[in-house]
Amino acid sequence: MSPAEPTRNPVAGPRGSPGTPVPGSGPDPFALRFPVVALVTSAGGLDALTQVLAPLPADLPAAVIVAQHQSPDRASELTEILRRRTALPVRQGRDNDELTPGTVLVAPAAHHVLVTPHARIGLLDVGRLPPARPSLDLLLATLAVTCGPRALAVVLTGRGTDAQAGIRAVSHCGGTVFAQDHASSAHFGMPGAAIDTDLVHDVLDLADIAAAIRTHVAHHRR
Repeated sequence: MSPAEPTRNPVAGPRGSPGTPVPGSGPDPFALRFPVVALVTSAGGLDALTQVLAPLPADLPAAVIVAQHQSPDRASELTEILRRRTALPVRQGRDNDELTPGTVLVAPAAHHVLVTPHARIGLLDVGRLPPARPSLDLLLATLAVTCGPRALAVVLTGRGTDAQAGIRAVSHCGGTVFAQDHASSAHFGMPGAAIDTDLVHDVLDLADIAAAIRTHVAHHRR
């Protein structure tokens, strides 16, 4: 696949079937029993997050995690801004917060965020140390092994390649990956890197992502 192709045509699907359990793991080995949507982004992410979250209903039967690369040198207003732009309850994530359907947890600046086996998040305080934080790869890898086929990773606008390894984990554990298309991305580095794996299920215009999330959640709720 040439790098230009996914910007014109959605990827039909990853290698292997979505929702395929890990070999030898039994019928459903994953800890979380409801869909979890991870919206991951970097440069240009505020507008993208707003357009994705605004159409989602307050009773969305899925937990949502928002992770955007943020500077550790100043207080983040991301949570407050998103709270004003969606019907979903939005709060900044705290260590050991429970993942709850219909609630958005925002990863705080200067922390990496993990998804734990008890349907909670864990925060790692890394201060000003590199690499980018929160690490999108780390978030998605832990989401993959706890949520399996009920994980949905949505890679939005951003520079660099963070999230590329994480979506490999999501795909390996049977989850689903969406990526924002080139035309609607302020910065195509992260979505392009995701698409280059050939593991993205759908490449979507920003305006179509909220509807795709609702469809995914409807098919994966229990």
